[in-house]
Amino acid sequence: MVLKENKKQADGKEEKTDIPDTPEADEQKNSDEGNDPATKDDDEGLEDQLNAQKDKVLRLSAEFENFKKRKQREIDEFKKFANETIFRQLLSVVDNLERAIDSATDAVDETSLLEGVKLTHKEMLKLFESFNVTLVEAENQPFDPNFHQAVTHAQNNDVPDNTVTNVLQKGYLLHDRLLRPAMVVVSKKVENQTQEKTQED
Repeated sequence: MVLKENKKQADGKEEKTDIPDTPEADEQKNSDEGNDPATKDDDEGLEDQLNAQKDKVLRLSAEFENFKKRKQREIDEFKKFANETIFRQLLSVVDNLERAIDSATDAVDETSLLEGVKLTHKEMLKLFESFNVTLVEAENQPFDPNFHQAVTHAQNNDVPDNTVTNVLQKGYLLHDRLLRPAMVVVSKKVENQTQEKTQED
C-alpha cells in the first residue's frame, strides 16, 4: 500500500513537471503562438493598412499645402488690384485738372490759381506713381488696340500708316493691367486718293 501511494505521489510530481507554471513557460507559449501562419497574415494585413493610411495622410497634406499656396496667390492678386475702382474714379479728376491748366495757359498771365492747379495735378500724379499707376505711351506710337482706342482717323503722309498722331484722352495702367485705354487719333495715308484725282484729270 505504501509503495502504491509513493508511486502515485511520484506520478503526480512527474505530471506537474511536464507542464510547469512559470514565466518562461508563458513566453514559450507566446512564441509558439507567434509562429502561427494565421497570426503572420494578420500582422501583414495591419501593416498594409497602416501604410495605406500613411499614404493617405501624405496626399492630404500635399493637397492642403497646394490649397494654401493657391489661396495666398488669390489674396496677393486681390491686394494688388484692390484700389482699381478708386483710381478709375480719380482719372476724371486728373482730366479736369489738365483741362483747367490748358485753359489758364491760354490766358495772358498765369495766375496763382493756375499754379495751384498745377501743383494739385503734380501731387495727383505722384499719388498714382506710388500705387504703380502709369501712363500709357501713345503719342507717335503705332496704334495698339490693346492700349489705344481710336476715335477718328486723320489723313497724314508724314508718319507711317496707323500711327497715333494725337491723344484726346490719356490712358493709364495699374501694374500691368489696363485701367483705361488712351483715346487717340490715328493716321491714314492719302496717297491713293491723290493718285485717283491725278488719273481723273
